[in-house]
Amino acid sequence: MSAHKVAPPPHSPPPPPVEHCKGVNGLPKVVLRESRGSSAEVYLYGGQVTSWKNDHGEELLFVSSKAIFKLPKAIRGGIPICFPQFSNLGSLEQHGFARNRVWNIDNDPASLPTNSTSKAYVDLILKPSDEDLKIWPHSFEFRLRVALGPGGDLMLTSRIRNTDAKPFSFTFAYHTYFSVSDISEVRVEGLETLDYLDNLQNKGRFTEQGDAITFESEVDKIYLSTPTKIAILDHEKKRTFVIRKDGLPDAVVWNPWDKKAKAMADFGDDEYKHMLCVEPASIEKPITLKPGEEWKGRQELSAVPSSYCSGQLDPQKVLQGC
Repeated sequence: MSAHKVAPPPHSPPPPPVEHCKGVNGLPKVVLRESRGSSAEVYLYGGQVTSWKNDHGEELLFVSSKAIFKLPKAIRGGIPICFPQFSNLGSLEQHGFARNRVWNIDNDPASLPTNSTSKAYVDLILKPSDEDLKIWPHSFEFRLRVALGPGGDLMLTSRIRNTDAKPFSFTFAYHTYFSVSDISEVRVEGLETLDYLDNLQNKGRFTEQGDAITFESEVDKIYLSTPTKIAILDHEKKRTFVIRKDGLPDAVVWNPWDKKAKAMADFGDDEYKHMLCVEPASIEKPITLKPGEEWKGRQELSAVPSSYCSGQLDPQKVLQGC
């Protein structure tokens, strides 16, 4: 009797680079996948990136275990977009309204240079509703592209156009929550010697003294005139995040520490140990757009293996190791 040959199982096709599906509480989201295995997730609610994983499947962004995925509460973690107001620096709710509005897929995006080998990107658009115009009486189009590069880099490009008949001004931040092993083992390099506004001291202006920023207590600072590259070194994970930014002169550094963490309903008591916000922003000098004018601001995030480096570091050298 001849043995039956078993046909090998058919190869399943690779997952699509862009997939539209449902997330927590049925909220629509878009999953981006790069062929080497990295991925990102973007919720239409808030136009918010909530996940960015490397090709080993490790999560690089922090989202609180207590985050509330329900309108109108902003999602605690990932990359909330602060527009048209950062923090409480104006008459609007904290951080403006873009992070708790439902965005639409932009089916007619203007051309943007993309890495030709990557198809993993999505274009979103936000326009003000009648209710928005009552609280912020300015007509605009906010276009956001979220893209995943071939090496797993995450790029967010925002373009805000004034479609009104009069000028308007706004402040802006990518409120990026990075996942870190232990906040006491983390240092930020690239901001040393710079001036900052300290939100814990009535926005007083000070000059950073250390050769790098380390964390032993609550931090809430707006660094001014910052370089285009900032590095976050995670000693325990031997990982360095490199932030490249364009059109965003400021950088917010925030960690709530224990007391503030306990006071936030949508944040775990001990979660402050495993997150750090470093936020490319434009805060000190609001951006003003005349009718028809457009502003563009982008951040590009990469995560590279690194050894622990002490002292001053040129973030460019992070990529070659130390």
